[in-house]
Amino acid sequence: MTDFPLNAAEIERFIDTAFAEDIADGDVTCATVIPADARLKAVMNAREAMVIAGLPLIEPIFRRLDPDCTVRFHLRDGDRAAAGDTIVEIEGAARALLSAERTALNILQHLSGIATLTLSYVERIEGTGARLLDTRKTIPGLRKLAKYATAMGGAKNHRMGLFDAVMIKDNHIAVAGSVSKAVAGAKAAGRTDIQVECDTIAQVREALDAGANSLLLDNMPPPVLREAVKLVAGRISCEASGGVTLDTIRAIAETGVTYISVGRLTQSAPAVDIGLDFSAA
Repeated sequence: MTDFPLNAAEIERFIDTAFAEDIADGDVTCATVIPADARLKAVMNAREAMVIAGLPLIEPIFRRLDPDCTVRFHLRDGDRAAAGDTIVEIEGAARALLSAERTALNILQHLSGIATLTLSYVERIEGTGARLLDTRKTIPGLRKLAKYATAMGGAKNHRMGLFDAVMIKDNHIAVAGSVSKAVAGAKAAGRTDIQVECDTIAQVREALDAGANSLLLDNMPPPVLREAVKLVAGRISCEASGGVTLDTIRAIAETGVTYISVGRLTQSAPAVDIGLDFSAA
């Protein structure tokens, strides 16, 4: 199981940002409508089938406004929930719970949506030997959480950022002058983790000859992917990428590639439907 990616200080900063944009200097509705001593019970329920991701944020979000609230989890991150399943129960000060509910729901629905979509892709390539990867196509500020959510859905995390590894893409090659020159530059800098994006079989050959450690086979149709995989012959890993959908991923996986990266896991996963129902405590 992948560990939750935010430490205590990072969780607090996340809540600071979320509440600053939603509550700012106060929830004027709760302050004028809800009695200060009122208490509520709340139940979060899955309204559709989903993979859960983001629960470690829920208790800190509610406790920020009511440190004495009680939170009881029925599921854990990575669990599959069916429609109607209870995810978490909260009891505490009514004003606090009502003010925090949207922040809690937004992040849990978003991250669980990513995990749920990821599982759909993982299931499509089951038995092929290929592994699903995420990408850097994430909402700024949410990368650690989004990549964690893909892991909850069964994907393997790709590099976290530009600092992790050398990935030589088409624009780098254009500026460097060639695949060989780009790889040589990375090697001269002492890098041993060098991935090269290849659009053609000719580039695959050049990257292999130059000493790349892995290849990103960009927008290649399955017949060309098979040719590339045959040429590589298991010497280094091959990652297929570009325009991958639920309808096409199986055929791509069956070409023998090691990995398949899918940007839409984090770029365009729909939020899942989670309800938060209140009753008097």
